[in-house]
Amino acid sequence: MAQPSGTDLENILKMLKYNLEIITDYMDADSKEAKENELTQYIQASVSFIEREGITLNYANIDDCMLVVMYAGYLYEKRKDVTAQYPRMLRYNLNNRLFSEKVKV
Repeated sequence: MAQPSGTDLENILKMLKYNLEIITDYMDADSKEAKENELTQYIQASVSFIEREGITLNYANIDDCMLVVMYAGYLYEKRKDVTAQYPRMLRYNLNNRLFSEKVKV
């Protein structure tokens, strides 16, 4: 499936901002737009990385949206600490999602 767009992207962006505790309501318009563009790029990168693992995302499924949020959150936090290790929780969820998709085939 392709990158999220429209309402799906808005919902994932909102979930990511809540997850990262980022409040853009008090930013000026330019700063808010810049921050949301940055987070959108992390979302798009996450989708690409997840799909590269063989997972087909369905944005109507909240579990898939949360998987994208977890991955994007990891990428966002990693920029501050390049030595950060890949979270086991994320690897566990990716494996479970991939296995459940392949078993249904």
